[in-house]
Amino acid sequence: MTTATEDIGTSVWLPIKDYWGDEPDNGVTFTLTSPKDLVGVSNGRLVDQRTENGKNVSVWEVKNPINDYSITPYVGNYVHFGDTFDGEKGKLSLDYYVIKENLDKAKKQFEQVKPMLKAFEHWFGPYPFYEDGYKLVETPHLGMEHQSAVAYGNKYQNGYLGRDLSGTGVGKKFDFIIIHESGHEWFANNITAQDTADMWIHESFTCYSETLYADYVFGKEDGNTYLIGQRHNIQNDVPIIPDFGVRAHGSGDMYYKGASMLHTIRQVINDDEKFRQILRGLGKEFYHQTVTGKQIQDYINQKSGIDFSSVFTQYLTTVTIPKLEYKQDGKKLSFRWVNTVKAFNLPVRLKNSKTVITPSDEWKTIKLKDKAPVEWDANYYIEYTKAD
Repeated sequence: MTTATEDIGTSVWLPIKDYWGDEPDNGVTFTLTSPKDLVGVSNGRLVDQRTENGKNVSVWEVKNPINDYSITPYVGNYVHFGDTFDGEKGKLSLDYYVIKENLDKAKKQFEQVKPMLKAFEHWFGPYPFYEDGYKLVETPHLGMEHQSAVAYGNKYQNGYLGRDLSGTGVGKKFDFIIIHESGHEWFANNITAQDTADMWIHESFTCYSETLYADYVFGKEDGNTYLIGQRHNIQNDVPIIPDFGVRAHGSGDMYYKGASMLHTIRQVINDDEKFRQILRGLGKEFYHQTVTGKQIQDYINQKSGIDFSSVFTQYLTTVTIPKLEYKQDGKKLSFRWVNTVKAFNLPVRLKNSKTVITPSDEWKTIKLKDKAPVEWDANYYIEYTKAD
């Protein structure tokens, strides 16, 4: 038994205000009463355990701020095993609660946790909740980013219930739920959007964390392949950012399209160390805070030294993908943007080249070094179309 109420709101089971912009500064203490033959688990650390009237009573304490939808109880026929991770802030406790008959499978599958934490600390900075520890708890549903008590229901297999969402083979190299839901500890739990309309902060960065994990563990080529492969899931149905102030949720494209937007920004910055420091800087600058999307955008603009405002507007508020129209005549390459917002600014680097073009909505022409047909870099989430 557990809960997962991010969309409907935690108030359906807990008397609480469903507003992401307000979190308890000093965490939460959760007392859980369960049948004597079952185990109760919640967020944070177990600080007391006793028997009352023939039932188990466990008290769990979270020291850090926590968004309300991350608060949850788990009750089941759990067994516990644990480990520690030597991380950037010292030793991090790792605790696992799984259904008894799945213990052997869990011990093998959860070996992915340490490489995941190492990868994410590399890209994003220290795990944000050392004081509360890290837990995976088996659940009857697929998964959820419950802070310091991540819900796991991927049936101890790689991929997404055994499927590769990228269709490339890379997604079968890791357990989607361990990686994705743990990525939310940095984006959703550490940095939380004040309004559900800015939920892209949670899902775009966390979806991209899968690519960054693959990049770190398996190599950059696998990371790029995985990211590009995910694009077949993009719908371009409605904008990612809906109306503010009414608990509205935007398009599910906040996952894959949002990740491709961040990957495109990474290509423009063209310096992975600088990009990494921007990601780590976000975690430090907005540590344990609720934020607006504009704060995140402004920070990236400032630290990159590049104004990505029109890029955010294009990908987050419209359903059209920038289309680069081009024509080549020998060494002459002409190009322009179509399907873009006003003053769209996205420099594009030719594939395997130092040549960078800066298209606008008017035709521009540059001279290439040779007459070889131009090659475009698929890491940018744009469409390329040859003009007649």
